[in-house]
Amino acid sequence: MADQKNSFAVSIDLMKEDDLPDILAIEKESFATPWTKGMFKRELESEHSWCLCVRINLENRSVVAAYIIFWLVADEAHLHNLAVAKDYRRQGLAFHLMNVMREIAAKNEAVAQTLEVRESNAEAINLYRKCGFVVKGVRRHYYTDTKEDALIMWADVNP
Repeated sequence: MADQKNSFAVSIDLMKEDDLPDILAIEKESFATPWTKGMFKRELESEHSWCLCVRINLENRSVVAAYIIFWLVADEAHLHNLAVAKDYRRQGLAFHLMNVMREIAAKNEAVAQTLEVRESNAEAINLYRKCGFVVKGVRRHYYTDTKEDALIMWADVNP
């Protein structure tokens, strides 16, 4: 897909272990308590996990600009991690990845999508609402680093 607002080509494909240095850099700039290399490696090895990257193709080089990790279990898709590199934020990449998650979930006969998000993460909550998610519950003190609550959000795969 080519982005009309910007002059770069975008592709989405499976994350590889070779992508982890770029993924870890995005993770570190995006989260106060980033995932470790081992956590990403476990996701890459999990039979339930879908690990996808957005690649930006600039002047004959490919840059990892964003990623999403979600599980397909039973009839649900569960978002585990989503981040966009600072230089590529506010260009629709996260929204597009959320739609790809929904499309993959639908092809695999999932009927619902779920996620947990920090209650203070207004930007992410707004994105998820744009994707059809609604708050259905709260996990008290879910985040061990700050004891912050998580909002549990749900959306139908085929609204």
